[in-house]
Amino acid sequence: MSKQVAYLGPKGTYAEKAAHILSKLAGFQTPIFVPCNGLNSVIKSIAYNNCDAAVVPIENSVEGGVTATLDSLWKFPDININKAIVLPIKHALISNGEISDISEVLSHPQALAQCSEWLSEHLPNAITLPTNSTSEAVNMIKNSTFRAAIGSKSLIEIKGLKELAFPINDVPGNCTRFVLLSKEAISSKVNIASFAFSLLSNKPGALLKALNYIAEFGFNMSKIESRPSKRELGEYIIYVDLEIKSQKSIETISDLKQRIKPLCEHFIDFGCYYSQNIDLD
Repeated sequence: MSKQVAYLGPKGTYAEKAAHILSKLAGFQTPIFVPCNGLNSVIKSIAYNNCDAAVVPIENSVEGGVTATLDSLWKFPDININKAIVLPIKHALISNGEISDISEVLSHPQALAQCSEWLSEHLPNAITLPTNSTSEAVNMIKNSTFRAAIGSKSLIEIKGLKELAFPINDVPGNCTRFVLLSKEAISSKVNIASFAFSLLSNKPGALLKALNYIAEFGFNMSKIESRPSKRELGEYIIYVDLEIKSQKSIETISDLKQRIKPLCEHFIDFGCYYSQNIDLD
C-alpha cells in the first residue's frame, strides 16, 4: 500500500521538494503526497492518523527554530523524527507586474523575515503580508500588478508569472532543515538525537545540571533552544539536538536520557535519525 505523506502546500513549496526527497530516502514506494494548509494541519494529519508520514521545516539557518513545528511536536509526543535533510533556500520575487509598481509583498512569515533587508532596500514602502505558505502567496498575486510574492523559482513555472529579482534572501547561505515524521521508528543510520524537556523546578542551576549530564556523557549539542510552555510566565521547554558520532554514542544515549528524566516534569524523546545536506543545483 502506498504511504500518504503530508506536507505544507500547495504545490511548488520547498516543503514539497523536501517531501519528495525524504520519501525517496525513506524508501517509500509510490508515495501519495497530501498538501496541507498550515504547519499545524500537516502535523495533525500524522498525529490523528490521517496520513502515514509528514514533512515539516524545523529549523532555518537565519531565523532559527520553526516555532509552529516545535510547539506541535511537544503537543503530540508519540510522533518520531525519522530523517532530516538540509535544503538551500534561494528566494525569488515573483509577480505579474513590474517591480516599480509593487506596493504589497506576500509570503510565509519565515520567507518574509529571510528577505527583510532586501525588501527594506529595494521596496521600502511596500507592505508585507503573511500567508500560510509561499505557494499560497503566489496564488494570491496572480491577477494583480501591484502585488508580489516571495517563493521558489519553481513557482514561476507552475503559475505562469515572472521573476522580478533573484535571489533576494539576505544571507547567501540560507538553508532550512526539513524532517520526516511518523509514529514508527524507521531509521537505521543515525547522526542526531533530539529530545525536549521541561524542568521540575525553576531554580538556579536546574538547567545547568541537565546540561552537565550531557557534557559528562561526552555529547556535543548541535542545537539548544527554548520555547515558552504557555502555562505561566518564566516557564520554558528546552529543545536539544545532540551529535551522534560513534557506536558508543548510540549505546549511551539511552543512559543519558535516563539521567536527565528525574530532573524533568515532562520529557519527550523525538528519536535518533540521520540528517544530510542536499544540493539542489
